[in-house]
Amino acid sequence: MNKAEPTIAQAPRLGEMGLENFAPYLMNRIIGRYNAALSSEMAEMGLTTPQMRSLAVLSVMDGLLIRELAVYAVVQQSTLSRALETLDQNGMIRRAPDEQDSRATRVFITDAGREAYIRLWPQMSDASEAMFKGISEEQRRAFVGTLQTMLRNIRKHDF
Repeated sequence: MNKAEPTIAQAPRLGEMGLENFAPYLMNRIIGRYNAALSSEMAEMGLTTPQMRSLAVLSVMDGLLIRELAVYAVVQQSTLSRALETLDQNGMIRRAPDEQDSRATRVFITDAGREAYIRLWPQMSDASEAMFKGISEEQRRAFVGTLQTMLRNIRKHDF
């Protein structure tokens, strides 16, 4: 007797579902627009997106290891190294060896870096608020909660 092979339900292909129904595409479009909304102010300040993200993260969690900062700032470590070099040269961050592991480096925001972040924050906040125009506070909280769950589902680090 031959056993029937189980049928594996195939997920619809992108062309079948359409870009407008593919969450990763929508998330990329949204973040692309968010970054574009900040680009002129960042350019005036001589900052790149990886540098801006680093300053924003460090303004909340100062003294991170470089590998942690790369995760939080969503920047590849090689790109982050170049961004940090420029931020260091411009006096916006300082780097110091980790006290437990002299091979590891911690990154700290300086007063100049904090001032740059504070100057950029209103545009960051406005760009974020623009995304939620017409969305109730309840929907916003639910959406952010969904994003937090999605991140926990796919993250590779404990943070």
